Amino acid sequence: MIKTDILIIGAGPTGLFTVFEAGLLQLKCHLIDSLPIPGGQCAEIYPKKPIYDIPSHPEILAGDLVEKLLQQIKPFQPGYTLGEVAISLEKTEDNQYIVTTDKGTRHCAPVIAIAGGLGSFEPRKPPIKDLEFYENKGVEYMIKDPEKFRNQNVVLAGGGDSALDWTLFLEGIASSVTLLHRRNEFRGALDSVEKVQQLKNQGRIQLLTPAEVIQIEGTEKVESLLINHNGEEIKKICDAFIPLFGLTPKLGPIADWGLEIEKNAIKVDNSLDYQTNLPGVYAIGDVNTYPGKLKLILCGFHEATLMCQSAFQRIYPEKKNVLKYTTVSGVKGFDGSHKQAQKATIKSIE
Repeated sequence: MIKTDILIIGAGPTGLFTVFEAGLLQLKCHLIDSLPIPGGQCAEIYPKKPIYDIPSHPEILAGDLVEKLLQQIKPFQPGYTLGEVAISLEKTEDNQYIVTTDKGTRHCAPVIAIAGGLGSFEPRKPPIKDLEFYENKGVEYMIKDPEKFRNQNVVLAGGGDSALDWTLFLEGIASSVTLLHRRNEFRGALDSVEKVQQLKNQGRIQLLTPAEVIQIEGTEKVESLLINHNGEEIKKICDAFIPLFGLTPKLGPIADWGLEIEKNAIKVDNSLDYQTNLPGVYAIGDVNTYPGKLKLILCGFHEATLMCQSAFQRIYPEKKNVLKYTTVSGVKGFDGSHKQAQKATIKSIE
């Protein structure tokens, strides 16, 4: 039995930052994740994708963000159960929770923090004949390593941020990049749409709208695509076809834990601490929902901070926690390290 103060289900950015906020309160954390490495989608699905809305980082790769978070929480020595899925939750008579994984690993904690992002994912696949035959033979649903497409002729399909961002990124790597979308209007950020349009006007990429792939051709791998472009069929020679139509999220076993679910997300009380309908069980990050919810990493960090304050009061109801700013108190890790805050001095001006 693995015992800890806060058991975090999900080792993505929000789950990792929870370790830091809990550590400041001297609370020990253990994380469970179905992936073999910490970092969630940022590490497994798009480690090389740039992120633009992390404070103090005008641009940071998703994988680099994970590395910095791991470095930040290292002094607090979190435990990990990786490559296992949390499948059951049961409450004991002394108000503890026991979570068991699909491999039989049991964990015990007074507080559970569900930070599982959007859950497990399955790519939304276009209805193309023999599509499965070409999977991993030129058809990819996500980009883990952009270098795989260096000097290749790449065709991307989609109208959201992912399709736009990867078009911009791969333009400097691939021999040629073609983006097609079944509508003329894109759903992604206006700035990205404008940048893609500029590349098209400069002749650096090909942009086809409205268009969609109706057939994949190739004996053993993708060799070309048959595309319906504005009612006309055209053939496009390519090495890789990347349909980016999003991912279908599923909560998985968590959906059967007695939590209040709304549209595949866990309802929480956002007026105070993001607690679910089960006392001591919190949901933070993209996995939760409440009025005005924004699915941003930044918001997950905020939710984790308030959740940890509430968790401290639940674990130590007799203690009064006085908020201390790290600029004043520094950061004291469980490994004995202590980053002492520098004291500011005020000089009088005569």
